[in-house]
Amino acid sequence: MTDQISQDLYATVVGLKNYKGSQVFKLNSIIKLIKEPENDYDTEAIACELKYIGKTGYIANSTTTVIKGTMSAGRIYDKIDDVSFAEVKFIANDSVIAKIMLHEEIEDLLKANENDEFYNLENE
Repeated sequence: MTDQISQDLYATVVGLKNYKGSQVFKLNSIIKLIKEPENDYDTEAIACELKYIGKTGYIANSTTTVIKGTMSAGRIYDKIDDVSFAEVKFIANDSVIAKIMLHEEIEDLLKANENDEFYNLENE
């Protein structure tokens, strides 16, 4: 991680209706976060993927979509690696709030799932 996260960071996952909707999310499930610097619409775009499902949305990066108390993609972009993880904490109809996982939590997750392609830190 470029900077060690020292506090709990929460982010809003949006764009769910463009993918599979909010029904595919479960509390405490793990979301893979993948930076997309080549994204045509937002150079700070962070895509969100769920295991077995694929892309499910993006971290919100607009004042109209970031839920109060969460951070935009632009604010967390430099605090996470190119591939990182978050844990689902709240689910609504059109958005999900996830807690960005700490470096130690990610290391434990990777050790526990070392043979699982979903947890591969290579940017796909």
